[in-house]
Amino acid sequence: MTALPFRLAGFAALMVAALMLNGSPTLAQQGDHADKPPARPRLADIMQGVQWRHMKLWFAAKAHNWELAGYETKQIRARLEDAASLYQSLPVSDLTTMAKPLDAVAAAIAAKDYAAFTKAYAGLTTGCNGCHDSVKLGFVVIKTPTSDPFADQDFRLPKK
Repeated sequence: MTALPFRLAGFAALMVAALMLNGSPTLAQQGDHADKPPARPRLADIMQGVQWRHMKLWFAAKAHNWELAGYETKQIRARLEDAASLYQSLPVSDLTTMAKPLDAVAAAIAAKDYAAFTKAYAGLTTGCNGCHDSVKLGFVVIKTPTSDPFADQDFRLPKK
């Protein structure tokens, strides 16, 4: 029964050697397209990142983890800036109008004021949906999360 791990180790060594001799398929594919600029992320993927951060922001503030909430706010702002710079055909006014709700969220976080945060978060969410409406994507409706999809993250402050 102990011979099985050695067989697996031998097989793994053989596979590594074969890849070294033949080259990695990934490396070969990268070499074929080395002259092309990297593809920009799809707008939907950037916005999905914003949506995940929007949820994490909620759960961080709900746990009064203000440091994490501040971090998530900065990440949302950065993703929106990415969207604006990569997709210049977007109505910039829609993205820049998100600055006020994000500033209100940041102010509530800085004050560690959960009541102010919930009000600012509602304004941020309304802003998201207003932007979606303006680009004829009103069927994408963002809301305050009701359950935590992040089973692998503890939003409470770490114990020191």
